[in-house]
Amino acid sequence: MLLGRLADVSRDVAATSARSRKIAMLAELFGDTRPEHVALVISYLAGRLPQGRIGIGWSALKEPPAPASTPTLTVSATDAALTRLAELQGPGSQTGRRRLVQELMAAATAEEQQFLMRLLMGEVRQGALDAIALEAVARAAGAPAEDVRRAVMLDGSLPRVATALLADGPATLEQFRLRVGSPVLPMLAHTAKSVTEAVRTLDAPCVVEEKLDGIRVQVHRRGDEIRIFTRSLDDITDRLPEVTAAAGRMTGDRFILDGEVIALDDTGRPVTFQEIASRVGSRVDVDAARATLPLSPVFFDVLAADGEDTLDRSGAERHAVLARLVPKPMRVRRTVVTDPQDAEQIAAAEEFFAETLRRGHEGVLVKALDAPYVAGRRGRSWLKVKPVHTLDLVVLAVEWGHGRRTGLLSNLHLGARAADGTFVMLGKTFKGLTDEMLRWQTERLRELAVDDDGFTVNVRPELVVEIAYDGVQRSSRYPAGIALRFARVLRHRPDKSAQEADTIEQVLETRT
Repeated sequence: MLLGRLADVSRDVAATSARSRKIAMLAELFGDTRPEHVALVISYLAGRLPQGRIGIGWSALKEPPAPASTPTLTVSATDAALTRLAELQGPGSQTGRRRLVQELMAAATAEEQQFLMRLLMGEVRQGALDAIALEAVARAAGAPAEDVRRAVMLDGSLPRVATALLADGPATLEQFRLRVGSPVLPMLAHTAKSVTEAVRTLDAPCVVEEKLDGIRVQVHRRGDEIRIFTRSLDDITDRLPEVTAAAGRMTGDRFILDGEVIALDDTGRPVTFQEIASRVGSRVDVDAARATLPLSPVFFDVLAADGEDTLDRSGAERHAVLARLVPKPMRVRRTVVTDPQDAEQIAAAEEFFAETLRRGHEGVLVKALDAPYVAGRRGRSWLKVKPVHTLDLVVLAVEWGHGRRTGLLSNLHLGARAADGTFVMLGKTFKGLTDEMLRWQTERLRELAVDDDGFTVNVRPELVVEIAYDGVQRSSRYPAGIALRFARVLRHRPDKSAQEADTIEQVLETRT
């Protein structure tokens, strides 16, 4: 398949808001794709490189060669070129990467060059692409979407399922089953503004559980073999001997548990996510890291027990199984609301939330007790509640948008006031912006622009925006050594001057 065909579809999918039209376009594309290439096509459409990070930045892309006049570059040739890029290591590798990038770009048409730039910079954004691509694969193969969704849920990889399905037909979906030792994507939660709202939204008996700010883990045990996986399905067994030992002490021998790995300080309060991530990410001297920061697993769900799938059982039934397998100190704290209309029970749930925050955790999850475990999806039966922080920050620069945001200034660079009157960058966000907000900020920031390299527009620091965020984390990327977590725009504040924006000291007060 020519890369130009994929680039055209990517552009058209991004430009339409109609879900049915997106699915139709992707189904036609997948139907025309050779099965051995469909995994690569899906990855590119989702903005993912199979090679992972390959060390290419904007400096290597900002001056592309003259584009090819006719399309000849294929998807497989692109993948081969990117593989060669990823394999370059050692002295001279940077020069070699630039040369290979120039060769790849020279083989691409203007439209293909634009797509490659977005792909390499992580700027391919088409909205809920994985969910839409799943339905498109099902349509192209003539398979029920629900059967495909369950296969992906159990296998953890849409590209892998799509490859088998388009090669061998719907009957092949039977091979995708839950197996101890093979990780599946975890169930995720939607958000609610308060515990009361969450309980009343579910409108059924539910449980309120502590939401821990650790590393999500899935622990598989089959006899003496224990494997530990992250939410992205990476195997980190060798980095978590404490979790392996804990699973080995449990009574069952064929199970899959869902939980978090956390650490507590000397006062019993949780340490920051960044410290835990640093410990889990360490690949050397695990024993020394363990001595410095011992980790503890806390489990809240079970996907299989005694070798049998428990996904379709209710939350109440799964917790009974969990309680049989896992000692109470390793189970998440919880309180049950049997009547969602009972004011006293809701008040008790709100107090549980407040106490969870006092203990240093990030919030709660409210889960319907009658709901199954829907792996790999953001289920409506799980609702997370966290306190929302807001700041008034100044726009320091902004990036041109892509897809539906082409021609609009989208991704905002945000800064807080420093003591010397300058501004300290804390991160970027394009989230929360409506079409009307995008149009308004494009017009306003053009007025404030001081230079434009075609990718980023630097502006005079005058526009203030109100930002919601979940917390502050350490980051070596920005000068203050911190960054905002999950920042999103609430509104523009043209009524405020830059000197009324929040200071870096005020931001540091919210560090978690």
